[in-house]
Amino acid sequence: QVQLVESGGGLVQAGGSLRLSCAASGRTFSSISRYAVGWFRQAPGKEREFVAAISWSGSNTYYADSVKGRFTISRDNAENTVYLQMNSLKPEDTAVYSCARSTGGTASVRIYDYSYWGQGTQVTVSS
Repeated sequence: QVQLVESGGGLVQAGGSLRLSCAASGRTFSSISRYAVGWFRQAPGKEREFVAAISWSGSNTYYADSVKGRFTISRDNAENTVYLQMNSLKPEDTAVYSCARSTGGTASVRIYDYSYWGQGTQVTVSS
């Protein structure tokens, strides 16, 4: 069973930065290193939405229009970890951020392409 654990969330003022981490644990070293990983977020009363995704090699990345130019997704397969650097944060970025492992190596913006999910980490941006 693949377990994903997010960290790095917190409270930050508008314009600030946070760096989220998504670490894989479990029996298999390659639990995420051979798969695409995505970040999604869900604000209170809203549906979960796509934020960013990265292919298994890191060569391809995708971003939601709302975060493009402010967020950067990256990965360190040696550490079995994926990161989401969030800059110029806005109050509308407030949400629970979750990472998920895709069913394959190609990055996808579609929620149903992801099979393993972390519990999420809260990001709160104050105005």
